[in-house]
Amino acid sequence: MKLTEEQNAFRDAVHRMVEQHVVPIAAEIDETDRFPEELIPIYGDMGLLQLWVPEEYGGPGGNVTMVCLAREEIAKVSEACALMAGMNNMFALPLMHFGNDEQKRRFLPLLAKGRTVTAIAISEPDCGSDVGGMRTRAVRDGDSYVLNGQKQWCTFGSRADYIMMFAKSGDGGGANDISAFIVDVKNSPGLSFGRNERKMGMKGTINVPIYLDNVRVPVENLLGQEGKGFRSAMRALDLNRPAIAAASVGLAQGALDAAFAYAQQRRQFKRPIVEFQGIQFMLADMKMQIEAARALVYECARIGDAGDFDRLPLYASMAKCFASDVAMKVTTDAVQVFGGYGYVKDYPVERMMRDAKLNQIFEGTNQIQRIVIAREMMRAGSGY
Repeated sequence: MKLTEEQNAFRDAVHRMVEQHVVPIAAEIDETDRFPEELIPIYGDMGLLQLWVPEEYGGPGGNVTMVCLAREEIAKVSEACALMAGMNNMFALPLMHFGNDEQKRRFLPLLAKGRTVTAIAISEPDCGSDVGGMRTRAVRDGDSYVLNGQKQWCTFGSRADYIMMFAKSGDGGGANDISAFIVDVKNSPGLSFGRNERKMGMKGTINVPIYLDNVRVPVENLLGQEGKGFRSAMRALDLNRPAIAAASVGLAQGALDAAFAYAQQRRQFKRPIVEFQGIQFMLADMKMQIEAARALVYECARIGDAGDFDRLPLYASMAKCFASDVAMKVTTDAVQVFGGYGYVKDYPVERMMRDAKLNQIFEGTNQIQRIVIAREMMRAGSGY
């Protein structure tokens, strides 16, 4: 995809920010597993937290392509920091597509200021891929809904100011009767968080369980119609999956850059290892895989920006699945190029390999993505 002058300028600005603010802390936040709080105002001032908020509400008025460009550029150095770019997307997107005018006027200008942190809570201990199996309940009580249950893996949850909470509000089976609620974290007695999960990779990113014990949510914080929240969740996921795919491409590109540089300076048998055909074949395969993934990601971004919601689920699943599989393969090969040094923390590729694994799991496992791809093919009645 040929980038416009504005898109190139945006990517260059993100690159300069990464060199100044992300490169110095990437290894440290992986080592300490601390959330890089200092990036919130930096990202906010650049519009990175609130990229998708429309201009009419004071936001940057970004789109899928801009989110992908930002995520890819930052993930070359740190995917944990990349996930903070557009961190409010999963909250803003359901609000923009399914919220009423009053909700948009109340929350979107707040997000546009670039200091508010939000999260979305769908998964539960016994339901991840099976969204319809959630057990968290919302019961109407006067001018409020009372929420009880537990959520799992809530990204940025314990740091969030607001959470888009999904719960069953009726007795319908499967995905029926799921509703979405905007929860004000600081003013919701009965809402609590468990410890930040001790993950293999993606250190510095908060992932916590949420406990809801008679949490009251005002009726005006119900998003859209009661029982119709599943659609808003799926729309948000479809629009966010290209961003996960873009982060995977950036992660793979960062690993290839590191491996190629190392292969040029590492000498064995009196010459750089990049001159050995075995290494050349690995690097060539890595390059081909990355470019194929990048092409798919930005084609998906184009479809999302065009509002083609009939084709978006297919392309979002293909982009997320293929790019994350590529990231896993490329980062693993990068460790191999480094040899023994690739397995130690003095070099970034072992961190990149650990981070890549999660991309095949979250935002819908790659097995689920393959089911979606096949389902969309059957729905269309064609392989095209």
